[in-house]
Amino acid sequence: QCAAWIPEAGDVLNLLEKCPEHQKKGSFPVVVFEGLDATGKTTVTRSVKDTLNAVLLRSPPPCISQWRAVFDDEPAPIKRAFYAAGNYILASEIARASTQAPVVIDRYWHSTAAYTIATEINGKVQDLPPAHDEVYQWPEDLLKPDLVLLLTVDPEERVRRLQRRGLEKTKEEAELEANSLFRQRVEESYRRMVNPACQEVDASPSEEEVLETVLRLIKQHCAL
Repeated sequence: QCAAWIPEAGDVLNLLEKCPEHQKKGSFPVVVFEGLDATGKTTVTRSVKDTLNAVLLRSPPPCISQWRAVFDDEPAPIKRAFYAAGNYILASEIARASTQAPVVIDRYWHSTAAYTIATEINGKVQDLPPAHDEVYQWPEDLLKPDLVLLLTVDPEERVRRLQRRGLEKTKEEAELEANSLFRQRVEESYRRMVNPACQEVDASPSEEEVLETVLRLIKQHCAL
């Protein structure tokens, strides 16, 4: 129905329809990095990619990320549908890549879920669905990673990093900065995800220290 007034929706759906159902992971490990902007995901994912000779993928995948700005301006349900579709399209790429090499992913399903929950629920952290609610469960029909690492930094440090980067803020980033309750709801939603849960990593130390911590966790949880 969206395609009638959003032409790009038809393109997204066409790509989604080409994806086989119930994607299966290859024999190489798949590691996802989650976290708010300016927690170091870009730097860490590139370093891990180089260290492990891995394939680096992102959500939403490049084949639809060109339309991200279009859907970011749409009402929340349409916007979230775009990101959800992106996860399933990305799963096809993960399935192929993980037969050849380790796969490192900059955001995946947990981001879509955490931001959706934090947007739909107003108020404080205690107003979120209870910890074991099904909204925190990984979808049964979506390819599952071996490990999900949640990068976190002190809120003040994160703002300093954003200011140093000098990049234009996304709508969500502007809200995170302006609305500390929204940020708290996003982070707590990440922490409540299960099957797989997020392993939290303090990304405040130096790049070298964070990379060392991340590689140690990957070796502990993945067959390398």
